[in-house]
Amino acid sequence: MDDSTDRHLRNADVVESAGDTPFGGGGPTEIFSRHRRGQQDSIEIRPYDFRRPERISKDQMRALQTLHDAFARNFGASLSGFLRTIIEVNVDQAEQMTYSEFLGSLANPTCFSLIAGEPLEGQFCLEISPLIIYPIIDRLMGGNTRDLFVPQRPMTMIEMRLVRRILERGMNALVEAWASIGQFDFQLGEMESNPQLVQIVPPNEVVVVIGFEVRMGERTGTMKLCLPYNVIEPVIENLSAQNWFVTGRRDEKAARRAVIEQGLSEAPLQLEVVLAETSITFDELQSLRVGDLITTTKSSKEPVVVSVGGNPKFDGTFGNFRGNRAVRISNRQDKPASGASSNPEAQASTPPAQGAEKPAGTSSSGFLDAAG
Repeated sequence: MDDSTDRHLRNADVVESAGDTPFGGGGPTEIFSRHRRGQQDSIEIRPYDFRRPERISKDQMRALQTLHDAFARNFGASLSGFLRTIIEVNVDQAEQMTYSEFLGSLANPTCFSLIAGEPLEGQFCLEISPLIIYPIIDRLMGGNTRDLFVPQRPMTMIEMRLVRRILERGMNALVEAWASIGQFDFQLGEMESNPQLVQIVPPNEVVVVIGFEVRMGERTGTMKLCLPYNVIEPVIENLSAQNWFVTGRRDEKAARRAVIEQGLSEAPLQLEVVLAETSITFDELQSLRVGDLITTTKSSKEPVVVSVGGNPKFDGTFGNFRGNRAVRISNRQDKPASGASSNPEAQASTPPAQGAEKPAGTSSSGFLDAAG
């Protein structure tokens, strides 16, 4: 090829006839050059790094970030109830990188865990910074985390078992967040302090890293969830922004309801049993002495009122069970019983039902010793 032909090929946009080129063949051949006539300013040339190919679209990345926003809220709420303190978990960033770059960004030692998610083939990995995991362990053991020194050492076996209890709650939140895409069973796998020893994918494999900020009081740390592309590839099309957001809005209310119900199920409630009530004058109250008897008009065979949180809920029978005073629930009250009160200052007591052991300080006529 001479110099004139080479210059012609570099500057031409379209060669009209195949005879003008050494490629042969029938019909015109399009030849694209870096410099087009009259369009030098309108051409946009963007660099492409073949070592870090972007295999996930921006819409799918935004969908992944929004999906894990729900995970962060649920995980934070679960940890707050478990540790009895406010834990804030927020999504900080979502980006694509190679697995080697992800490992290079982690501290050593750290808290590095593997996650299996059936029916997906492969594993995720979750890393939690020592700056926040050790304060959480200290809080779990009863400390206040104020003067805590974060050690630069691998976690002990006891610390790993404590962290596993915490992360298992995160698996439940992860299942709820991914329920909008499909049914997955996320299970916590092996734990390691040195992330360089764990190779779940080749070093040049593309992964999606979701970064979280975890805050507990004055302590702040990071948490990173690594999703290899070859693991999430079978469900990546389900991350379409239009389809996912419609499903996400529908399931978000149910997920929040489940978190609230789980928190309320562990809330302690005060249970009170109103045995009897009576009224006395102020002079009689002043004259009460140890050994005096207070009479009531309520028979020992009548049902007692069981109140929950100050509200009458059940009727029951007072008696004895395995050496302890007990109340057997007989029926549920649809409306508050008239004359029943949850004020402990106005409560008195009656003797047990027929056939039950009588409490100390009572008599068969329905009297209660004032000393009791």
